[in-house]
Amino acid sequence: MTDATEPEVRYKVADHIATITFNRPERQNTISGPMLDAFTQRLVEANGNDEVRAVVITGSGRFFCAGLDLRGGVASGLSEDGDSKAPAPITNLDLRNTPPTVLHGVDKPTICALNGSAAGYGMDLALGCDIRIMSDAAKLSAAFTARGVLPESGGTWILPRLLGWSKAAELVFSGRTLGAEECLAMGLVSKAVPADDVAGSARSLAEEIAANAPLAVQAAKRMMRMGMNENFNDHVHHVFLQLLPLFNSADFREGMAAFMERRAPEFKGR
Repeated sequence: MTDATEPEVRYKVADHIATITFNRPERQNTISGPMLDAFTQRLVEANGNDEVRAVVITGSGRFFCAGLDLRGGVASGLSEDGDSKAPAPITNLDLRNTPPTVLHGVDKPTICALNGSAAGYGMDLALGCDIRIMSDAAKLSAAFTARGVLPESGGTWILPRLLGWSKAAELVFSGRTLGAEECLAMGLVSKAVPADDVAGSARSLAEEIAANAPLAVQAAKRMMRMGMNENFNDHVHHVFLQLLPLFNSADFREGMAAFMERRAPEFKGR
């Protein structure tokens, strides 16, 4: 059981890495309404903190996140007691401030450390991260259509781009559950490692990213994100505009000096 004094969304910053942890293991880290708000706030905080150069998102216990808390009435059409006959549709949801939208707009690299299985909303959140490292014992469950809904939190946008139309359609329409090996083979995750190694592998990668020039890393992420929705000619023009301030940065001068002097650079993020 979670200590009553512990937050359901933990947040820690150390060595330029922010770690956000879903901390509701007794409920398989299903996300309550307050957790949605807390997660959004932590994403915004990490993105606005100049000391943070990478963000790791993970869960406590055996699950990463088993989706929204249906018993708590987070999902549209459910009352607080989970009674589907007492609909409570959400009509005033501000999509600009929902976690999937905020996560997509975060400039800092995001790494999902899938310590355990993810389902539904939890799977969409994992897919919304830049990089996923998965426990070889974990599963991803795309059971949206089996519950009478669709991937509401980014999956219909992300999956065709990750997998291509045919594979994405097969996964979404069938509501299939995938093991770690299949996720790795399909390219849904970068690595599948033993459960005890997930946190360390994610941390090691975050440290590798954090050692690079943060302004350059964030600019590269912005350009990759923009490039998904624009033609090549427009894209190279936008890349050039991103290069101009980087050429004037102290980190650019440090990177060039370190290369010429054959030493490790010490980037300051300016």
